[in-house]
Amino acid sequence: MADVKRVSKRTQKSRETRRRILEAAGELFVRDGYGTTNLQDVADKAGVAVQTIYFVFGNKRSLLKELVDITIAGDDEPVATMDRPWFRAAMAAERADEHLRAHVRGGRGVLERVAPIMKVLSTAAAMDPEVAALWSYDVDPRYTVQRAAADVLMTKPGARPGVSAAFAADVLYALLSPELYLQFVEDRGWSPEQWEEWVHRTLAAQLLQPA
Repeated sequence: MADVKRVSKRTQKSRETRRRILEAAGELFVRDGYGTTNLQDVADKAGVAVQTIYFVFGNKRSLLKELVDITIAGDDEPVATMDRPWFRAAMAAERADEHLRAHVRGGRGVLERVAPIMKVLSTAAAMDPEVAALWSYDVDPRYTVQRAAADVLMTKPGARPGVSAAFAADVLYALLSPELYLQFVEDRGWSPEQWEEWVHRTLAAQLLQPA
């Protein structure tokens, strides 16, 4: 039992160290830029030795990769977006209008976390081709999520007749994008609530039957 407790404490301490490093990296990458921030800066802010960062993450690119991945998810649990409670609850809605409202609200929650770090990622990928290669997919995972939502959404009562799931997926993918979110919220000064309401109205006009 004592051995189990010791292992549990070590695991908890390891997760806490990892969390502090990721939080420090996120703050510094967003504030100062990926290229300007070095691992010693991250170590100092996290209160760890720089060797700890190398041991845990390997290098700066790997640290950025994990930071982006957990920012999208919202935590470090190995749960895919389509298995997250907000997504499953939206999919379970009986009517298309309820589904769309819940999907946009859940998407806003993701984008509030993701949009700032996506700017960092865009700059980092432009500076370092190996960063871009870390997210090399045959199909964009963000599109996969929106297509799964569209496939179900357009079968529900209240969906606009004649609109294909492929079209719906494209529209969801475009409007629920980090780039568009940043343009409205950061560049134009909209509140996240204003953005959510506008996106919902715009999507509803395209995908739902008129009220």
